[in-house]
Amino acid sequence: MQLLIGVVCMSMIANLQYGWTLFVEPIDDKTGWGRTAIQVAFTIFVVTETWLVPVEGWFVDKFGPRIVVLIGAVLCALSWMLNAMADSLFLLYVAAAIGGIGAGGVYGTCVGNALKWFPDRRGLAAGITAAGFGAGSALTVVPIATMIESSGYEATFMAFGVGQGLVVFLLAWFMVAPPKEGFASAGAAAAQARRHYAPQEMLRTPVFWVMYLMFVMVAAGGLLVTAQLGPIAADYNLEKAPVSLLGLTLPALTFALSIDRVLNGITRPFFGWVSDHIGRENTMFIAFSIEAVGVMALSAYGSDPVAFVLLTGLVFFAWGEIYSLFPACCGDTFGSKFAATNAGLLYTAKGTAALLVPLGNIMVEASGSWQTVFYSVAIVNALAAFLALFVLKPMRTRTVAAATRAAPRLTTRLAD
Repeated sequence: MQLLIGVVCMSMIANLQYGWTLFVEPIDDKTGWGRTAIQVAFTIFVVTETWLVPVEGWFVDKFGPRIVVLIGAVLCALSWMLNAMADSLFLLYVAAAIGGIGAGGVYGTCVGNALKWFPDRRGLAAGITAAGFGAGSALTVVPIATMIESSGYEATFMAFGVGQGLVVFLLAWFMVAPPKEGFASAGAAAAQARRHYAPQEMLRTPVFWVMYLMFVMVAAGGLLVTAQLGPIAADYNLEKAPVSLLGLTLPALTFALSIDRVLNGITRPFFGWVSDHIGRENTMFIAFSIEAVGVMALSAYGSDPVAFVLLTGLVFFAWGEIYSLFPACCGDTFGSKFAATNAGLLYTAKGTAALLVPLGNIMVEASGSWQTVFYSVAIVNALAAFLALFVLKPMRTRTVAAATRAAPRLTTRLAD
């Protein structure tokens, strides 16, 4: 029940990020503010969504998930309602900040709650929850685009903003934290018999910063491809090139975007489930290596329409899993008690990575092609794969062993 609530809530806030692109051109056509100025709102949204998650996670750990999701639902609805009424860039930016705070609260709470409820299946639970955000907007892409065309973007913002916010608001009343005692699973019992790191303690451990660095490295490459997929297709003259796959014929860019969104969702529970069975670092090594190979193949064969669609799908399939693997890895390493806050602190790596995305444009302008960007992304992913297996794995093994050994001493001290 708690997992299902989290997935639906994540699906309801996904459009704040993934549906935004449908509104940019209509807003520009009516206001003339320019795409660059309008897209600043998206940057504000991402920054506030990621960098405030630790604060929201602290409220979850202290007061429970319900109140944070209730407030998040109101803020998400208010954000799109303000977008509908925005008559200035300033108001658009304010709405983006409000939406980022609300979406971050819902996102961080749902993932953190999944980590707490399923301590012995963290990878799968976090993956299923994150899949709601990764692929949740797929079902509403066509309705939103159709309503914008028929009723205008203002009415669409208002209707979907209120509707999505209302669903999250109603479901929030059923969200609860797991009981502190009485868990039946062996994994939950083991989770209790260990040391649980408070956020300030976690930040003092080298293993956290290794995870943070790896998260930034892999996230930056994926976000760069996400942001630049349209320009890449345009430079390869693939925007309208027809591609026939799975009984469908669509323009290459449209096909790629559709497949990428689906695979970006599927990969999260899939690799999360795999990591529950073969280990987090082993799974990271496999996924990051596939990402490196996929990006190199895209650089070599991406000018072919069919290869472009298939290889971008592979790239996104090997990238989206970071949003399940890293939260699960964080929960395994530092315990469940402060899981929402700790995972939120690690999630800020996405915001840090977003700040590196403009480097892609600089590299293209300097070199005149996308090859340098592709090579850089591939090298960074290969390095992250190496770090996962040969640096993070031994460090994390020592940290978890120390946390387990500390538990009896802590229990004895409390008894004394």
